[in-house]
Amino acid sequence: MVVAQRSLRRVAWTQEGTVTPAQNNSSPSGPGSAAEIYQAPRQEKPWGHEVIFAGIDGKYAGKIIHVTAGHAISLQYHLQKEETISVLSGAALVEHGPSAEDLSSQHFGPGDTIHLPPGAVHRITAITDLTFAEASTAQPGWREDVVRLEDNYGRSGTTAP
Repeated sequence: MVVAQRSLRRVAWTQEGTVTPAQNNSSPSGPGSAAEIYQAPRQEKPWGHEVIFAGIDGKYAGKIIHVTAGHAISLQYHLQKEETISVLSGAALVEHGPSAEDLSSQHFGPGDTIHLPPGAVHRITAITDLTFAEASTAQPGWREDVVRLEDNYGRSGTTAP
């Protein structure tokens, strides 16, 4: 059994991978901070869903994003957020550039990665079911830092999920 500690509570992983409180409520032992084990939240999107496995305000965010074949995220950019995206599985068409009128398109597959600085316009369209990892900065308000220029789901001009 793998055992980790969370605050003053012991937490255990069962063989099935479920996180459950352990029987013993003793305080953490050893140097350093206690690890935190949690269920990463899933956010449904009109094009698929995302799992936010790390969201440390003021530091960084990490997501696993699933886009259903034939769907696309918004044509968008971020004012402050900086992102790096890497395809884990599937095939995508990635559009990127300095403006909506000046976009380059590239086919992406597993291992292909793109770094998007603030202001870079981008859209990802899933050719097949697509899974990619996204690591980004997470300054205050990072969840709302999106400017949607075009959206197939009626969300243009909003920060709605």
